[in-house]
Amino acid sequence: MTTQTKQTKQKGKGKDPGHKLVAQHKKARHDYHILDTYECGLVLTGTEVKSLRQGRASLVDGFVQIDRNEAWLHNVHIPEYAQGTWTNHSARRKRKLLLHRHEIDKLESKIQESGHTIVPLALYFKDGRAKVEIALAKGKKEYDKRQTLREQQDRRETDRAISAARRRQRVA
Repeated sequence: MTTQTKQTKQKGKGKDPGHKLVAQHKKARHDYHILDTYECGLVLTGTEVKSLRQGRASLVDGFVQIDRNEAWLHNVHIPEYAQGTWTNHSARRKRKLLLHRHEIDKLESKIQESGHTIVPLALYFKDGRAKVEIALAKGKKEYDKRQTLREQQDRRETDRAISAARRRQRVA
């Protein structure tokens, strides 16, 4: 057995062995038009990392704000670490995002346009480092949400019809 297959068997689960999803904001894709996505690092304390490794976090109310040429992640809930002592962190504190200067400048210029915001989509570990996927997004109107749901339903119905037709062909 080669070294490559040994490593993938040891690390184990999923398609990408160095990628462990902690939290996901599924409703963001329903509420916003996603224009662009970025992967960035987070500045965290030790107890925050330990709490994340237990798979505990919530991105539901989270948003990104740019202040003095730095990107900050607000309202992301990382619960206190159970075995933490006086060194424990505040659950909803703002956390600094690690982005390149040109990415921050680009995001800042886009935010100035009305209706644009930056929302977190996923929080995960990539090769042992905590990462957050953020998206430049524009809010959807109510009729846009209904249209999206209708398209998804139509896509499901066509897939069902196609698979039923294929089953009938196999039987015949």
